[in-house]
Amino acid sequence: MAAPRPPPLGVPGGGTGGSGGAAPAAGAPAGVSMRMFHGEVFLGEMEVFPMKQGGDGGFPFPSNEIRVSHFSPVSERCPPLAILQTIAPFSVRCKLQSKLMPPNPSLHRLYLTCFSEYKSAVVVVGDEELHLVAMPTKLDKGPCFWCCSARSGLYASSVGMLNLRCLAIVFDLDETLIVANTMKSFEDRIEMLSRRMDVEDDPVRIAGMSAEIKRYIEDKELLKEFIDTDTVTDNGKIVGTRKEEVQPVSGGQERVFRPVIRLPDRNAILTRINPEIRDTSVFVKLRPAWEDLRSYLTAKGRKRFEVYVCTMAERDYALEMWRLLDPEGNLISPQQLSERVNCVKSGSKKSLQNVFRDRGCHPKMAMVIDDRLNVWDDKDQHRVHVVPAYAPYYAPQAEMANAVPVLCVARNVACNIRGGFFREFDENLLKKVFELHYENGLLDLPYAPDVGDYLVCEDTNFVPNNKDQAPIPEGMRGAEVEKRLNGQSFRGEQREGQQISSLTRSPDDEGMSNRGTGGGRNIQLNGGALAIAPSVFVTVLQEIGRLCDSKVEFRSTVSNVKSMQFSVEVLFSNEKIGIGTGKTRDEAQVQAAEKALQNLESSYLSFVAPIAGVPNKDSRKSPGSGNGFLEDVTSSDIDISMQEPSGSTLKQDHSKNLDKLSSVMSLIREYCLEDQHVVFRDQVRNSSPARNEEYHFQVELAGQVLGRGIGSDRDVAKLLAAEEALRTLKSTTDPQIKKYLRPVRCNG
Repeated sequence: MAAPRPPPLGVPGGGTGGSGGAAPAAGAPAGVSMRMFHGEVFLGEMEVFPMKQGGDGGFPFPSNEIRVSHFSPVSERCPPLAILQTIAPFSVRCKLQSKLMPPNPSLHRLYLTCFSEYKSAVVVVGDEELHLVAMPTKLDKGPCFWCCSARSGLYASSVGMLNLRCLAIVFDLDETLIVANTMKSFEDRIEMLSRRMDVEDDPVRIAGMSAEIKRYIEDKELLKEFIDTDTVTDNGKIVGTRKEEVQPVSGGQERVFRPVIRLPDRNAILTRINPEIRDTSVFVKLRPAWEDLRSYLTAKGRKRFEVYVCTMAERDYALEMWRLLDPEGNLISPQQLSERVNCVKSGSKKSLQNVFRDRGCHPKMAMVIDDRLNVWDDKDQHRVHVVPAYAPYYAPQAEMANAVPVLCVARNVACNIRGGFFREFDENLLKKVFELHYENGLLDLPYAPDVGDYLVCEDTNFVPNNKDQAPIPEGMRGAEVEKRLNGQSFRGEQREGQQISSLTRSPDDEGMSNRGTGGGRNIQLNGGALAIAPSVFVTVLQEIGRLCDSKVEFRSTVSNVKSMQFSVEVLFSNEKIGIGTGKTRDEAQVQAAEKALQNLESSYLSFVAPIAGVPNKDSRKSPGSGNGFLEDVTSSDIDISMQEPSGSTLKQDHSKNLDKLSSVMSLIREYCLEDQHVVFRDQVRNSSPARNEEYHFQVELAGQVLGRGIGSDRDVAKLLAAEEALRTLKSTTDPQIKKYLRPVRCNG
């Protein structure tokens, strides 16, 4: 159901209004008279005014004729101008208003239909769509429109995403989500490591390389057994293949059944790209915590992100790797695979514009998860969350070196990005769009959010000791599979220097180069030192938030351009608990997280211990806490911190208050529209020698204050505020609040 909207001021009623057109204001450019049609039906004469003086760019209609071909899809909650400002900012080409008053009834009906149903009238001009957006007017000008341009098809795909509060996420495959090897790539890496060992003098490094070779040989033997017998021996048990059907990507393709062996305990899968050619067999390692990230993307049957793949691998190989990652097609349906899996030629730049060549999404509404930044077009790099390259043979324990697995960090980043994007969309863009009238200008349009604005890079790379050689790039890029599929056999020739690098990445590309780690801790792995980056403060803080059922946010505040200083503040359950400054945003974020942890130490000490190892997924959760990680800040059932432990034990009264607060918040959520988040705002704390500390909280819905509470205990103050908020929602007549509430349903 669409949110309430102010009536279109100045629209004439039955028989009222003048008989002539409204003259433009003094000094305004003269309008051009044009005939307007809906298909072949004449609607009336319109006056068209350019948004900019000079040039003919303000009159985009061919033959000075406006011919509406169709209506845009109906929007449930977003007015068309908000959608257009998001996907095509400041694209208003001209303004249109009825030349005669009262207007032609057909024109009046079209205007009211567009205005009340949140849709636009579309004029198609080549590869461009001109959207006529019905605007309210302060004066009696009759039906008035703004004309905005957008790429053909982009509006239709974006309206659903914005209504559902959905963004896009683009995954790389090799060394981001998986590492895959054929027999040949196993042999190449074993040979390369053996050569390194022959010229190495340090016994510690020799021991590390020897352990790495052992891991390669173990998996190589499993792959060889799979190739020869279609079975593997795992921990003394013989495991046979299962035939898995591959859904055809396009019509007319024959059904394909691949032999597959899944080894969950090893986080590994063996498959055969071409079932008829055994040499196309591949041993695939899946990155730990992929299931957790995948479950977030599909949690509760609602889409938080539309999923795409962009890889430099061969297409058949890429499609099979993705099938292994998404076997049930929950992230990308079989019908979408041909459009959603994008394969880029080696040496070319990846580009979001190419990923969305079908115009399924605008790049500013998309984030990328990749282990390399420099493979992306410069204009997209600020939307890339870079993860450390997956290296299961070089350092198998590295994935668990940080408090939170790499893909769980990526999940938290995606969660924060979505929350920040739609908070800006709801609280700034939508609010200001509702205030605009036909008479406003381009400069009155609000800023539209961009995913890149909310992506705070976190350096989660592990850093080898300065004495260690860079690891050999792991896995392969699909080139070997491509050759085998083309009937080419691999010769056993020795591959030197440049030949090896043509198959694999250079160490510089892997993100494995040494970086300063400040006060990072060292952990011994395979005889080598492994440094933990300072960004562990960020991930530990996020994990504390998860364990305490509290929302953690990082907000960039003031950037001092003259001194090149960035500032970031940390909010924990909407309370500021730390602030940091630095020469880069990353540095400021790490400093803010470290200070926040110091501030939380006394109150949340009992929750820090479990973070030293693998996160405990059975930890106490609040209702609707999803898969146990930080929940999305725009999801209505988890925006409020319902439990805030303040020590190693919880008092009985404290527990009762939390239970009551949880019940009150459940009732509040029943009143609010989905995704309209309710937050507690910490107001003022008063303390003096004469009296105990006093906590002040207020409850807000989309910026509107619903209730306030004061108490000597934090949770008492929250409970009082929540109870007053509930009473407000039950009795409010304020239209600014009611537009965020669920419609009253009548029984019968």
